[in-house]
Amino acid sequence: MKDLKNKTVAILATNGFEESELKSPKEALIEAGAEVHIVSLESGTIKAWADGDWGDAYTVDKTLEQVSHSDYNALVLPGGVINPDLLRREETAISFIKDFFTAHKPVAAICHAPWLLAEADVLQGREVTSFHSIKTDIVNAGANWVDKEVVVDQGLVTSRSPKDLPAFNKKLVEEVSEGKHEMQTA
Repeated sequence: MKDLKNKTVAILATNGFEESELKSPKEALIEAGAEVHIVSLESGTIKAWADGDWGDAYTVDKTLEQVSHSDYNALVLPGGVINPDLLRREETAISFIKDFFTAHKPVAAICHAPWLLAEADVLQGREVTSFHSIKTDIVNAGANWVDKEVVVDQGLVTSRSPKDLPAFNKKLVEEVSEGKHEMQTA
């Protein structure tokens, strides 16, 4: 396992995130030594989606108004259907995501979260994967969509679904450890 001591990672989420896609990467990052913050639109708690119904509530560490991409070494975007659909409507969320690409920092998105990357207009020419039902959206955003458990393209890590979390987490930790990727850009 890579050592992520002195690395700080933001997980951007709001109500309706797929619980395993926030919880599992967060645990992997913490186990590797990173400090991890759940960043959201508002303070308080956000509710997970798990097994077809509302899941546990998670405490928000910071709001988007309180942070900048410069506070973090990397960004994680969990999926779920509701979460990315709500976040892609918020310009502050989209700007936050774009800033990580402009700064060449690692970004990891799983399941439906690549919708946010499409909205941020950062997929042109990139090789990515996602949940199969949003393949057309991802292709229309300019990406080369592939059906693999995990895809890494210059610091951008993508996976299809919760079943891919072991591979996703491994590559996420590796990319955060490696740091900035000059070809990771908007």
